[in-house]
Amino acid sequence: MSETGLPQSVLTEIGSPIRESRLTGVEELTRLAWGADLALAAAARHALQRMMEDDSRSVSAAAAAALERTAVRLDPERIDFGTVAAETQRLVADVRVEGPPLAVAGATVTVSGPGLRAMLSDRTLRIMWLPRSDWLDGSVTVRGPAGWADVRVTGQVADAAPMPTSRGAEPEGLRTYDGGLVAGGYGPARVTVLPAPPSPGRRQIGTTVLVAILTTLVVLGGAGVAMAVLDDGRSEAPPAVALPTAAQPQPAEAFTSDEPAPPGPEVTRVPLAQRVRAVAKPTVTGTIRVGAEPEGVVVSPDGRTVYVANQNSRILSIVDAATRKVTPVTLRNTPRFVAVSRDGNTVFASMYEDDKHTGSGVAVVDTRSRKVVRYLDTGHMPYTLAVAPDNKLWVPIHSDGRLEIFSSGTLRMVGELPVSPNPHAVGFSGDQMRAFTANHESNAVSVVDMRTNKVIQSIPVARAPHSIAVSPDGRMALVAGYEADRANLIDTVTLKRTGPFTVGRDPQSVAFSADSRYGYTVNEGDGTVSVLDGRTGAITATVKVGKSPRTIGVSPDGRVAYVSNGGDNTISVLRVGE
Repeated sequence: MSETGLPQSVLTEIGSPIRESRLTGVEELTRLAWGADLALAAAARHALQRMMEDDSRSVSAAAAAALERTAVRLDPERIDFGTVAAETQRLVADVRVEGPPLAVAGATVTVSGPGLRAMLSDRTLRIMWLPRSDWLDGSVTVRGPAGWADVRVTGQVADAAPMPTSRGAEPEGLRTYDGGLVAGGYGPARVTVLPAPPSPGRRQIGTTVLVAILTTLVVLGGAGVAMAVLDDGRSEAPPAVALPTAAQPQPAEAFTSDEPAPPGPEVTRVPLAQRVRAVAKPTVTGTIRVGAEPEGVVVSPDGRTVYVANQNSRILSIVDAATRKVTPVTLRNTPRFVAVSRDGNTVFASMYEDDKHTGSGVAVVDTRSRKVVRYLDTGHMPYTLAVAPDNKLWVPIHSDGRLEIFSSGTLRMVGELPVSPNPHAVGFSGDQMRAFTANHESNAVSVVDMRTNKVIQSIPVARAPHSIAVSPDGRMALVAGYEADRANLIDTVTLKRTGPFTVGRDPQSVAFSADSRYGYTVNEGDGTVSVLDGRTGAITATVKVGKSPRTIGVSPDGRVAYVSNGGDNTISVLRVGE
């Protein structure tokens, strides 16, 4: 063994000037990364990460593919608890953790969402929801030496009790509801509702306090139990705590709170329930009048609210999706683009004035009070900001050629990252731990390793890339070339670019359907939205919307999308799924 822990024969292969030898080395590293020797597996993955920067495109692509094959994966990738009765106390579902032994060794768990808890025991990730609000759209992240993976968790509390199932008698005190929706082609989980524990004197957990306990074993100690508790996702979890191998708690004991630990319910798979499928040709179903010259638009995680930045005023429009009632919120400066936190509690609006120098910053708006709670100072011209999978806020600073990164909860700036001029937008692939920025003046997309916050590659794309979006499954990035009337697709694993594909005139903004099947480009010059196949780039439809359309926001449930029309002060409502 060398000092890196890898066999000398493997080091010779990956260091060879001969491409075929390095490809053989990639294959050997893949085998080692799947092995039971955890230290050796970790060293192999580290070597694969370095080989992604190999001068040979075939070697770098092979290394990227090997990293994907040896990364942690979760099955299913989404849990929908569905609509449950208001008196429901707990719901539990199990997720399978897949990948090499390294995927669960030393892994930690974090959660984001009101009333969510999660516990990792061996290869079972148990997710619990204690309904505390009328909806849930959160996530559970497993992170470790083999990368990270997310499970999106959704649910809703109804006023009326749900209908009982017809599966036969349940154990006394338990009720079971079937049909939780799981995206990505997997069957849903069977959700068991547990009765309230008989302890009326127990203390209720507050809704603004984070309790996160992450337990894990060091890499050489084998896989153990990891757990996390979070109530509303607004604070950051404390560091993971290592436990001795000999003192592993039982899974039920890992749920730490003032409530008694629940019994472990039976969780089984049932046939896929209702699922929204994106359509190849969306239709406009209506328009909503908002403020003056709407630009940025985003939909809340529960799909009930649309937030619109009006750049010819200092108004953020808050639109009730059901009633279409519009409420204005006055900001300090002119808003340009908007993003929403993963728990839906906060909206961020980037701001700057027409002189492109004064008024730069980010307004932070509490969605419950509908009031500005603070302003963040940024560089000049903060552009299309976005919230990363780890809840950090990334802000492209157009005029300064860099990204500014703010922590979740405290919103303290924790990083600055120079990129090529001039960053317009940022998107994320959580599976690959990569961020992608569209750099308007450089005709290129910068690829950022989120583990190191360093640019690892620059990918040439169609002229004047104005916007970028990563598909919900994390596999593809769509880029709009504003001055080229073209779009490109980028494989987030291999970083291979395809296209350009001809779209409408002056494509200003891009997005994906919720099921990743289709991409959308908003074409400002001809008042249309182009619909592309999310894998091949083939155009499936061109939809006429309002005058001078700017951006698009897709509802998380995949049924509707909203396009801001800067020329007629409206947003168009599109049916994009059924």
